[in-house]
Amino acid sequence: MAEPLKNLLSRELLSRLASDIKSVYKPFQADAFIESTMDETWDDLELKDRTYRVGLNLGRYLLQEYSAAIGIIDKVVMNYGTWLDGFAWFFPVFVEIYGQDEANWDVSMAALARYTSYASAEMAVRPFIIKHEARMMRQMYAWAGHENESVRRLSCEGCRPALPWAPALNSFKKDPSPILPILERLKDDTSIHVRKSVANNLNDISKTHPDLVVKLAREWQGKSERTDWIIKHGCRTLLKNGNKEALALFGLQNVTSIDISDFALKTGAISIGQDISFSFAISAKEATKVRLEYAIDYVKSSSKRSRKIFQISEVSLKASEKKHYVRKHSFADVSVRKHYVGTHSITLIANGAERGKLDFVLHA
Repeated sequence: MAEPLKNLLSRELLSRLASDIKSVYKPFQADAFIESTMDETWDDLELKDRTYRVGLNLGRYLLQEYSAAIGIIDKVVMNYGTWLDGFAWFFPVFVEIYGQDEANWDVSMAALARYTSYASAEMAVRPFIIKHEARMMRQMYAWAGHENESVRRLSCEGCRPALPWAPALNSFKKDPSPILPILERLKDDTSIHVRKSVANNLNDISKTHPDLVVKLAREWQGKSERTDWIIKHGCRTLLKNGNKEALALFGLQNVTSIDISDFALKTGAISIGQDISFSFAISAKEATKVRLEYAIDYVKSSSKRSRKIFQISEVSLKASEKKHYVRKHSFADVSVRKHYVGTHSITLIANGAERGKLDFVLHA
């Protein structure tokens, strides 16, 4: 089993952090910082809570004057890799916890822009957006023009309406229009990390404002290969949900000329921990593009069903061309999904239309 993410914040890392700080700020009480951070509740804390514990205690053991504490962090932050390493989030969290006063605004904004290259600050900016939306979104728009790709990414990732692990920006779920100028500015960005963020933001918006995302996609389509990639990735939930306008946008609207045959399961029953194998064939009466997916209707602990859709492929078929597929799906328990016994089903989907359904039994 994979190592729990929370273990990224280990005693070894905190000891290194304390030593680094003490090397530039002699009064720092390294041992007290470590022990108060890793108290008797530490083992029960998940990654986010551990991160905030570290950020909180940094403030308790650094200088009382905020800008001076930032000056100390500035001297050690570069020792912790890049934001892709994903374990030094406590630096922007320190800014989030201690830097929201009006007197600290400029210092905090500059610090977040500096730190995001080392430890992505997308969660730390959200309380600033919630409390000072117009002002912070002006700052985010300015960051969208920054020379540093990590800062440009922050401008977009930080204002996602439904960023994982972070408080939802409910005002943007209701009205995402304040986000759109940032997305427009970044829609042809040279950085893949920025483009992924734009796509993820679009995907968030699509869950509450699908028509808006389809409209944007139509306007952006064909501007460049980079922009086309963004809109395809940003429409992924719409495509998965069979949104007809989104499917048509990418030439995936043809349903009547697609034939599915020989859909079968290798077995009608498996046990938790095993795979279910299925096979089918697809052919086309005329040349067409096909998005192939399958849906699993899982039995939940309440005995109700919950559907999850998985993509198989997206393929262009010539007239009368036939392709055969064999796939398997794991029913091993993982951290994000626990399986329950009962009758499940698997459904084939072609261009958003269901094209066959088979039941199977999952045993303990």
